[in-house]
Amino acid sequence: MNLNKAIQNRHSTRRFTSKKPDWRDIIECIDSARYAPMAGNIFSLKFIVVNDKEKIQKLADAAQQHFIAQAHYVVVACTNPSRTINSYEEQGGKFCRQQAGAAIQNFLLKIQEAKLATCWVGHFVEEQIKKALQIPEDIQVEAIFPIGYELGKTEKRRKIDFDSILYFDKYKNKKMNKIKTLDV
Repeated sequence: MNLNKAIQNRHSTRRFTSKKPDWRDIIECIDSARYAPMAGNIFSLKFIVVNDKEKIQKLADAAQQHFIAQAHYVVVACTNPSRTINSYEEQGGKFCRQQAGAAIQNFLLKIQEAKLATCWVGHFVEEQIKKALQIPEDIQVEAIFPIGYELGKTEKRRKIDFDSILYFDKYKNKKMNKIKTLDV
């Protein structure tokens, strides 16, 4: 799949078919996360693949988003920040969040390429997720991803006007300075 097409077509799915994905495809998608940039080359992100229906229901309850329970698999992304924080002190927490986002984006694009569907779920009661999956207290739950095949087609997401997100040289400056040419 073309990268631009994957980026533009990626979207959140909240309705899944009853067809069960091949777990090996999900593992391949997770593998793509390893190639994201990491501070000091310290990979702090961990993934838990959940296929137990009772645990998936607990995750749906923890997120208060019941569409999650439709999925045959849920991937939970967690960060073990200890080594990054030891190396970078207070900046380590910020670096962990940044690298988790970069790795998760790789994962999401690979999900799109594999013709699977998911939704990045960041709203949940972390303690409930930790209890359901026996995640240690010092590990941070970053997000959960129900995975399946999309049921129906999702409406096209609105596109943000490019001019509303781009500035030059300083905040809110909408125009690039004219580039001086050299006479040769």
